Amino acid sequence: MGRKHRRKPQEPKEVGPVQPGRTIESHPDGDWIVQRVTGSSATKPYRCPGCDHEIPMATPHIVAWPAEDPAGLDNRRHWHTPCWAARDRRRPRR
Repeated sequence: MGRKHRRKPQEPKEVGPVQPGRTIESHPDGDWIVQRVTGSSATKPYRCPGCDHEIPMATPHIVAWPAEDPAGLDNRRHWHTPCWAARDRRRPRR
């Protein structure tokens, strides 16, 4: 029988207060504050950095920015949900 690959439990990191509806995700490139946006609150189109396609209005998606970035919300990016999930496996398109 094969072995199960188990990840070591990670200690929660103190990044500061996180507003309700936002989570902190740890990735190889650092910690990210992630907010899920519902279709009803997406009131304008955005360009996804993962695929370089437009996220139309009223489309649920992810907004993420580096947790330890002093500019914070100024560096937030809007991602398609599948693009955000796959971003560790591929590079952003430019």
